[in-house]
Amino acid sequence: MKIGKELLAKMPENYRNDNITSTSAMDMLMKFGDVESAERMFRSIKAKGADIYGALMNGYNLNGESWKCFKVFEEMNEKDIIPNEITWNILIGACSKSGMLHHCQYIVNQIPLNIQNKIRTQNALI
Repeated sequence: MKIGKELLAKMPENYRNDNITSTSAMDMLMKFGDVESAERMFRSIKAKGADIYGALMNGYNLNGESWKCFKVFEEMNEKDIIPNEITWNILIGACSKSGMLHHCQYIVNQIPLNIQNKIRTQNALI
């Protein structure tokens, strides 16, 4: 964890604005269990897309905070950010871990048909 944080501290500013680098850094922090630092990094990202939101939700799943994924999903809806297939599968994972049936049914009902028909999504729903 120490090496990872040192890398982040030394990272040039222009890399911090790169969504791929930011997503990877958030993933690293979440894997270390440093949810607060990952959330700070998420808040600092200006142009957020489905991948950034997905990384945050995946981190919550990894750290036993799956219920937070539903709030993130609502924020995505409010900002008109459309989840991609990976984001939907992360949300399905949150449903399986949270046990919040009402929220899970709401999430499943929101999945577009073209995503529902994908094998990975169907497997996640099983």
